[in-house]
Amino acid sequence: MTEQSRARFRAEARAEQPDPVLLCVLAAAEHVLAPSAENPEPPTLDELLAACQAALDRHAAAVRQAVAERTPGTPEEVAALLAAVLGGRERFHGRPADYRRVESSLLPDVLRRRRGLPIMLSLVWQAVAKRAGLTVHGVALPGHFIVAVGGPAGGEDYVLADPYHGGRLLDLPDAAQLARATGHHFSPELLSPAAPLDTVHRVLGNIRSWAADRPEHARTQLWATELALLLPRHPAQLRLERAELLVRTGDFLAGAAEMDAYAEILDTFDPKAATRARQDARAARHRLN
Repeated sequence: MTEQSRARFRAEARAEQPDPVLLCVLAAAEHVLAPSAENPEPPTLDELLAACQAALDRHAAAVRQAVAERTPGTPEEVAALLAAVLGGRERFHGRPADYRRVESSLLPDVLRRRRGLPIMLSLVWQAVAKRAGLTVHGVALPGHFIVAVGGPAGGEDYVLADPYHGGRLLDLPDAAQLARATGHHFSPELLSPAAPLDTVHRVLGNIRSWAADRPEHARTQLWATELALLLPRHPAQLRLERAELLVRTGDFLAGAAEMDAYAEILDTFDPKAATRARQDARAARHRLN
């Protein structure tokens, strides 16, 4: 990422009310703004941000028009309207093949392709609904992000919908099945509105997982890890991940220095792991010879 986009990402992550849409566009900048054979003249960061905002505004205008024509009253009617506009006419949905593409986790590409992972499509629903004056919350079920229309989630006046499947309505047994499918116990607390930074952290985690399975994309994993480290709260383990990725991508000295710094954190509660980290740091420095 450019220093400009990283600075904006860090500042927005520390805002009183961070905007997950802006953070996800800034996160995607590393991939979307990089020149390539398919895109030799990528847009500027400001152009990218403006294009994403314009796309969301267009979809929100379509939703507002549908609201004016139908005047939905209940959460079920609002969810059906959103499904008809976003899942139907605008064709936002997901397919199993989307899990094999990093673009499915990059908001500008999701807006362009109208395809993506459940969490990204849920974010589109939230962003469009907010612009249209409707209430939609993200619901971070383990393994499959959904939304609550109405709300807040956990109250009485809401319904659950699955943007990945075009806005299909879900009942509590459906939600419980989604949680159990990934080996998790379902409880009503899982239906609480997802916090913006938790959503962004999960998006970056999806990118890191995609790249970790593809060693040739170590640099993609590196920038996703570095962005996660810019969030106010993050696991200390990410520092070791960044160090190992720096070494893997050829920055041996920086990786070794990061391993030594991580070892200092481990000294007080895991001396053996600290020793291993320092040994890895020495090995990284030896690769310079």
